[in-house]
Amino acid sequence: MENITQVIARIFLGHIFLLAGVNKIIGYSGTQGYMDAMGVPGMLLPLVILLEIGAGLAITIGWKTRWNAVALALFTLAAGILFHNKISDQTQMIMLMKNIAITGGLLLLAVHGAGAYSIDESFGNKTAAG
Repeated sequence: MENITQVIARIFLGHIFLLAGVNKIIGYSGTQGYMDAMGVPGMLLPLVILLEIGAGLAITIGWKTRWNAVALALFTLAAGILFHNKISDQTQMIMLMKNIAITGGLLLLAVHGAGAYSIDESFGNKTAAG
């Protein structure tokens, strides 16, 4: 049961970022405009897309899981603070709390690694370097 749960958790966490990255590609100009409006340079959008899709896929397959989880955790927390900081708005508060919860899940992955059925596990990269 533990092995399958680890795979499902990675799929769930990775899926969030894969879809977010793809949606940013589809709505590129709107996302770039939103970033600019929030004081974040829209020219960073290609890096955001690369991080979300690349690290999201890496988490899903369990490759360099610890490093990718840390990168996404930092990104997710920063995004929550930058884009969902109007906590007097209930929707924004929910979005911020969602980002905090996802960050927590990513930090667990960073500490415990990818687990079973992963590239990290297949090649014996169970240490912090994996």
